[in-house]
Amino acid sequence: MVYIHKKIIGGKAYYTLRISERKGNRVITKDICSLGSDPEKIKLEDLEKNYHAEIRKSYRTLKRFLELNVYEQKAHKLKLKKQELLQANDLIIIEATKLHYKKRFLKLDKKTREEMLENFLLRFAVNSTAIEGNTINLKDAARLFKEDIIPKNHTMREVYDLTNTRKVFFHLLKKQQKLSPQLMIDIHDKLLENIDIRKGFRNHDIHILGQPFKPTPARYVKADVNLLLKWYDEHKAKLHPFVLTVLFHHKFESIHPFSDGNGRTGRMLMNLILMQTSYPPIVVNRKDRKEYLEAMNQADKAVRKSLISMDDDHLKLIHFMASQLQQSYWDVFLF
Repeated sequence: MVYIHKKIIGGKAYYTLRISERKGNRVITKDICSLGSDPEKIKLEDLEKNYHAEIRKSYRTLKRFLELNVYEQKAHKLKLKKQELLQANDLIIIEATKLHYKKRFLKLDKKTREEMLENFLLRFAVNSTAIEGNTINLKDAARLFKEDIIPKNHTMREVYDLTNTRKVFFHLLKKQQKLSPQLMIDIHDKLLENIDIRKGFRNHDIHILGQPFKPTPARYVKADVNLLLKWYDEHKAKLHPFVLTVLFHHKFESIHPFSDGNGRTGRMLMNLILMQTSYPPIVVNRKDRKEYLEAMNQADKAVRKSLISMDDDHLKLIHFMASQLQQSYWDVFLF
């Protein structure tokens, strides 16, 4: 396997092309050549001339590494100001991703952007619904979206779960709307179409089995939603947009305003807010479900004090979401 190795010496990054081979029970690693200290000057096309077979096998992995490092370096040069509740490394990750999204992705032709967003949506729909128990895999979901082939041995509820997610996402892209209680209800009702007949905010109390947090009592749901929106408007100019979005997501989930579909609705709202603030959308990976819930549970400690409170209990969730952004963005939007 060939990869680019990054080493920090005296606070400065240096890169080498490295090969790793298994010989018996041992893994032998050695540097093939030095690549200097500027990732922007490293050209895979030049490396291919001397290491064609090795580079070809690992081309996308190498390109992903280089693009990420180039844009992290660009973010460092911006001399970003310290942000409340945001670790320095996470800030670099977030802003590097935004830079690539604005300077590369948004500059693509319309058709290519649409194809990449379809690719994103496929992964988002599968992972977001899987967190709530949907068992349709990526391959079957792709056939459902592209060929209208309904997966075998799955319920129609699972099928609607995916198709509704696709429909809502692209509807929101075309029709930018301001956050409001009605928008939340519209998103939820469309996501749960043909799945749950209960529409609008719940009018009954609920208890989430296996989860320590207590959702807002039914009689206070509308008041808490309005309080959340007021908090959001008041903090637009005070918090980093990414932090604001993650906190909004958590506070929305702590209210749990609907009878069902709160997680799917909350993650859709989170991506809507990110894109409205010029950040790319996120896929929360189903394999990281346990870590996601643990981070949400940690953040619940802040909400127990007050719905609008913000403190260090949110740090784990913000860090988790930054890592999910980095992972999903460079997997989907690299071209």
